[in-house]
Amino acid sequence: MIVVPVKEGENIERALKKFKRKFEKTGVIKELRGRQAFKKPSEVRREEIKHAKYVQQLQQSED
Repeated sequence: MIVVPVKEGENIERALKKFKRKFEKTGVIKELRGRQAFKKPSEVRREEIKHAKYVQQLQQSED
């Protein structure tokens, strides 16, 4: 359960923004979207490798 402490006098929009940020970090929406259609394990592995290559390339370009 996500709990967002709201200080006295704090704007409700700010509290809602904190809630949305915490909810996004849990990854619930991402998981639900991933479960809408079945992906073969080989496809999932291929995407992970592709993402790892991309991240590695970004890190090398920083150096």
